[in-house]
Formats: sequence, structure tokens, C-alpha cells
Amino acid sequence: MENIVETARQAGSFNTLVRAIEAADLVETLSKEGPFTVCAPTDKAFSKLPSGLLNSLLQDKQSLEQVLLYHVASGKAMSRDIVNMKSVKTLQGDELRIDSSRGVQLEDARVTQADIECSNGVIHVIDSVLIPSSVQERILAIQ
Repeated sequence: MENIVETARQAGSFNTLVRAIEAADLVETLSKEGPFTVCAPTDKAFSKLPSGLLNSLLQDKQSLEQVLLYHVASGKAMSRDIVNMKSVKTLQGDELRIDSSRGVQLEDARVTQADIECSNGVIHVIDSVLIPSSVQERILAIQ
């Protein structure tokens, strides 16, 4: 079984996420034993970001790292666990609000595929990129 980064690389739908993980120097972190729960935005999710935002993030390693760690929680939370949770604390430090009333939503992102098991955790595919408020404020200050 592959680790989270290897699984994302091989899937073919997470090319932007993998590029961002590499740019933020998080490959080693997300390849460690873990376990981790990763809410992974697809390439299509990244394409929904406002024009220029992805390139801005790729140039700002600190903000990029914060955005990526906002998608990762410690531990292995399978979908059967998540549906009973109201929120989850991310490695970035903030809480993600969980709504399981109509499918599973994390903040504004919908889980489109759950429970991709990896050697060091689990990946849940989401349809939007989540941006923590601290990074949103920094982005607004730059623009």
C-alpha cells in the first residue's frame, strides 16, 4: 500500500495538489508514518480558485503550507467516523466544520469520494480548496 503522497501522485487527479505539496516542502511530512486524514482537492477544485491565487500561493511558501495543512488532520478518520463529528482540528491549527446532513461537507467543500486508504492514513476527495481565515486575510492585504 502506498503512502498519501504516492497515492495522490498515482491517482492522476491531484497533480496540482502534489505540485503544491512539493513547493511547500511537505512531501516528507505527509510521507511519514502518521496516521493522517487528508481532505484532498482535485485539479478541478484548484481550477475554481480565483485567477492568479494559485500562483500567488505557490510563490508564498508560508501561506501555501498553511493552506495545505488546513486540509490535514492527525489520525485516521474514516467516513463512518466523520459522519458523527461536528468538527475536526487540522494540522494548521484551525477547526474545520463538518456537516453530514446531506452527504459530507467540510466548510464549503463537499466530499466526492471517501476512504481512499493509504499506508499512513486516509484520503477523502473534496471538490473545493479550503482557505484558512488567516491566509484569506493575508491574500486580501496583498490584493
